Amino acid sequence: MILKSLVVGPIGANCYVIGDEATNEGAIIDPGDDAQRIIRMVKDTGLTIQFIIATHGHFDHNGAMKVLKEEYDCDFLLHKDDLMFIKQSKKSAMKWGITIEQVPYPDKYVEDGDILKLGSLELTVIHTPGHSRGGICLYIPSEKLVFSGDTLFYGSVGRTDFDGGSMEELLKSIKEKLYTLPDNTVVYTGHGEETTIGNEKMQNMFVR
Repeated sequence: MILKSLVVGPIGANCYVIGDEATNEGAIIDPGDDAQRIIRMVKDTGLTIQFIIATHGHFDHNGAMKVLKEEYDCDFLLHKDDLMFIKQSKKSAMKWGITIEQVPYPDKYVEDGDILKLGSLELTVIHTPGHSRGGICLYIPSEKLVFSGDTLFYGSVGRTDFDGGSMEELLKSIKEKLYTLPDNTVVYTGHGEETTIGNEKMQNMFVR
């Protein structure tokens, strides 16, 4: 598996480029900003981008979407419950003093349990509402890793004070859907450093 990451935008979101080494089929996860840096990273991997997926609809995870869709002529995937954030993306960014191009509407929606394929890699969609209604995580069992978006962080959890947020739902998502993954599963987060499921089960004070 190919896995590269960049910290993008003024809010410091993690963008990931992943792919299958055998087929060179790849995808971009959470392109929040800095489209040209992401394009250079993709070029360095030699991957052919099949789709771009966002773990949720907040602008700091989607700000480069328009440029990248035009660059790679591929589908933008999102959970339908976060469409409202896409509609408001440019306006929402401006409230933070950040300028982005209006994020285009998704081409396809993903749901809990969907499996996305990149060559031999299979990404299982896990719907994890709480940070937002349409938040998802992407689990790759063969690689023992999960992309957690803004659901679970190293020693912390995502904010729930935005529209559609719920701490009760977030904790339920983490306990029932993420903490049931093997303890050695590496968690690639939406902000900050990676961790493991086992580490968070032992030391994350927010999830009890």
